[in-house]
Amino acid sequence: MKLTFFVLATVLATFAAQSSEAQQQNIWIPQGIEALRQTASSKSEFTFDHSMLVLASKLDPDNEDLRRVIAGVSGISVHRFHFSEAWQYDPGALSSLTDEYHAAGWKQVLNKHDKREGSGATDLWVRLDNNAISNVALLLASGNEVNFIVVSGSISPVDLAHLGGHFGIPKIEGGVVVANTGQR
Repeated sequence: MKLTFFVLATVLATFAAQSSEAQQQNIWIPQGIEALRQTASSKSEFTFDHSMLVLASKLDPDNEDLRRVIAGVSGISVHRFHFSEAWQYDPGALSSLTDEYHAAGWKQVLNKHDKREGSGATDLWVRLDNNAISNVALLLASGNEVNFIVVSGSISPVDLAHLGGHFGIPKIEGGVVVANTGQR
């Protein structure tokens, strides 16, 4: 499994170097993410275009749900920020995302922020074109980590669960993010 991941990462890095400029034009990333990027102690960010997703899905040929979802996806952008201390990130940067998405015409369909400190946040936004979902953005914030995922293309929030566990998207089971128990 680790060798497969290494081969996939190498192939995708090669493609990413060739098409990163075109990808950045297709997926809009709000300014609030830049604020998180500046203060994170470590970060992992990558973007896959449709051809890279199709290539990656061939490494899991038995997963028909994944291939069905990828057929309608034009790109995925994943931003993972790690902070050295719990709750070190700026909560204002997280709340600015809601304002930015609202101003850009997106609809927020999930907003889970517990009032007590240390409980995290989960937000889900969708962009509609002709009453069909054209983009999905997911924010998952916990103690010392913020994950931000944008999927562009024809996809439903339910299909996002089929992408979970692939392409850096956290695994989602029953509407709950499952902790990554694998070593980094």
